[in-house]
Amino acid sequence: MPGPAHWASCGEAWIELMRHVWSAGTLADDDRGPVLEGPSVLFEIARISGDDPIIARYGDADRLALYRRKFSEEVVVPPFKYSYGARIGGQLTWAADVLRLKPYSKSAWISLTAPGEAPDTVPCLVGLAFRIRRGALVMTATFRSQNAFTSYLNYLPLADVHAAMASKLSVEKGAMRVFVDVPHLYLSDSPRVLPVMWRPLS
Repeated sequence: MPGPAHWASCGEAWIELMRHVWSAGTLADDDRGPVLEGPSVLFEIARISGDDPIIARYGDADRLALYRRKFSEEVVVPPFKYSYGARIGGQLTWAADVLRLKPYSKSAWISLTAPGEAPDTVPCLVGLAFRIRRGALVMTATFRSQNAFTSYLNYLPLADVHAAMASKLSVEKGAMRVFVDVPHLYLSDSPRVLPVMWRPLS
């Protein structure tokens, strides 16, 4: 079976995820109006950095700051309906303990969902998995659904979580792997998506 796609940077992954949905997606309904839903996708990002030139040119610095708060603060930051900081919380300590006891373990997996919660508060990011391979910490982020146009706003804060976990374990930070079950693009965002999506990667 083919392995995951590999992208050198967050900006490249952002563009390629949008292209994937635009080229292979099918129309579906959503509360926000018509949406293109693409096939499930798995990919790795080798380097995620705040000085990514694609993000610097086309990204939204104000929204990125808001998303960083969503991941770092335990209170719910408006306009969001939940806090990733609260959901991740102390689970990182538990996952680190698992890997300290058994560095080869595949069990350092944390869930960000809660049984029986209201459907409109179920997070898009549903789980994080950590494993140490060849002396580096690999992190897998699993999304039940993801807006490809705003995907980078999640990847940059997730890189901070990844780095914090690697520091806890005193190991190098490896690649970040991302699985998205339903990547999508809202048709109403098309005027903003197209200029970014079809720029050259180099």
